[in-house]
Amino acid sequence: MDKSDFAADTRYTLTWHGADGRFRPLNLYVFRTYETFMVGRETSGAGLLRRIPYNEVERIVQAQEAAPADRLAVPAALLDEKYWRDRTELQHYSSSPTLGK
Repeated sequence: MDKSDFAADTRYTLTWHGADGRFRPLNLYVFRTYETFMVGRETSGAGLLRRIPYNEVERIVQAQEAAPADRLAVPAALLDEKYWRDRTELQHYSSSPTLGK
């Protein structure tokens, strides 16, 4: 997989290599895409913001672009590429648990 396979403001269901090397399903809302990784929020489970390298994605099962009214938001500073150089995940609390705003 590479950057061209993903788009911002899109919900994905992926097959992903977890930290332990096993394949895992992952439901993800992608905020930004960079050259070697993307930043997204888990839409099932803990709701963590994650840095997902493209080479850890085995397969895209489903992709659906989010409607403008259903888009999630986080502060722009949390999506900066420099912010994610030494992080793999981040727990961010939102004022609205349903929309991430």
